[in-house]
Amino acid sequence: MSKIVITGATGELGQLVVQHLLEKVPANQIAVSVRNVEKASKFADQGIEVRYGDYDEPSSLEKAFAGASKLLLISTPQDDSVVRIRKHVDAIEAAKKAGVKHLLYTSFAAVDKGAFPPLGDVHSATEYTLRASGLSTTILRNAFYQEVFVNESLQSFVDSGVIVTSAGKGKVNTVERNDLALAAATVLAGEGHEDKVYELASSETWNYDELANILSDVSGKNVTHQSMSDSEALERMVNSGVPEGFAHFQIALYNSIADGNERNASSDLEDLIGRKPTSIRESITHFFNK
Repeated sequence: MSKIVITGATGELGQLVVQHLLEKVPANQIAVSVRNVEKASKFADQGIEVRYGDYDEPSSLEKAFAGASKLLLISTPQDDSVVRIRKHVDAIEAAKKAGVKHLLYTSFAAVDKGAFPPLGDVHSATEYTLRASGLSTTILRNAFYQEVFVNESLQSFVDSGVIVTSAGKGKVNTVERNDLALAAATVLAGEGHEDKVYELASSETWNYDELANILSDVSGKNVTHQSMSDSEALERMVNSGVPEGFAHFQIALYNSIADGNERNASSDLEDLIGRKPTSIRESITHFFNK
């Protein structure tokens, strides 16, 4: 029996994809490719085939992808860009050798429009490799996870009453991981998605002024946004205990937002999941009331 194979299934996105896919197809039509088989035992308990596949062992990927009618290649979380690209290329080559009929790849939103180079460059290189591979593909260009912005740091903003950035009034497009997982499962379970690129972003964007207003409304405490120079914002972050490497990454993100690179909206996600994506206000409200 041909299988729908999902890589990275024990990760946060992968687990959600499997959960949604189980609502659309029988468990015996699904296989997961994972580095830690023991960690994936819960999938086996649900009737899903668990296969060993490690990006550091390309030969294991060919075996893990065998018989796949569809393969979801979830991009690796590796920090080093060259290493990430190499692993993606190895996985694509393994998919070709395994005879995968249709490969889906989780890329990054608006990579063809210059979105956040530290991430965009990796995904652009991978998309190019996919086009050159000759495989039938679907590119799922995921917007920034809303969870990158809706997390424990929100409480510190409420406590201090201020959000400090160098993003100005620049807009950003974010989407909850669960909505992206539902879209991926919808494509995996459906037909007619070959050789398409989906921009999985929200039709709405927000900026840090609006984020501060939402936090004020939800928390009942006044929160404001202060946009300052990169050097001032960097100094504030480092002095508050943010690791310097992450602080520089954050400044790069603020610059990209300020330059308008992260505001690209799309209706593709809404069309695939059949409803509006969860808004930033909804996510924040749920976070503070969970």
